[in-house]
Amino acid sequence: MKFLELLFEGALWRSRYAVLFAVISSMAAGFAIFFMATVDVFYLIAHITHYADPTMAEEARKTLHDNTITHIVEVVDGYLLATVMLIFSLGLYELFISDIDEAHGSRSSSKILVIENLDDLKARLAKVILMILIVTLFEHALKMDMKTPLDLLYLGASIALVGLALYFTHASEAQAGAKSQGLGHE
Repeated sequence: MKFLELLFEGALWRSRYAVLFAVISSMAAGFAIFFMATVDVFYLIAHITHYADPTMAEEARKTLHDNTITHIVEVVDGYLLATVMLIFSLGLYELFISDIDEAHGSRSSSKILVIENLDDLKARLAKVILMILIVTLFEHALKMDMKTPLDLLYLGASIALVGLALYFTHASEAQAGAKSQGLGHE
């Protein structure tokens, strides 16, 4: 009976390697998003060269300006999403498979990509997702057509909510830092 238990527990423990599919897939998705955002930057630069054309009508220049700003925000959004995928894949690997020795020994990692537990992974992902939401709000605010005072009120409320979210994120980081140094209240 002990042999069956050891066999079952061994198989159960090795089943964690199934996470490698998610690690590899999310890493590949992250690289794909990095590639797409970089290609977008290349085309953005190619289009922006027309901005200095003295024969361009003022209305066309304004349209190009607005489209360029929106496109830059979309590129930032793409890079942030790719970063989420990278953090997610590294975090899953560290949680389920093995520590990444190079990350622990590297000064450049500075604990950004070192994931100790599931809460670390969730916190890092939440911060990047919050940034994506902020960038998306900014993108929509650029396109927003203010027709009524209520539209302006909605924009102000959304900015206030973003500020509140950033405040709570910073406050929770400060509280976590204090607890890790033994200064927090239980």
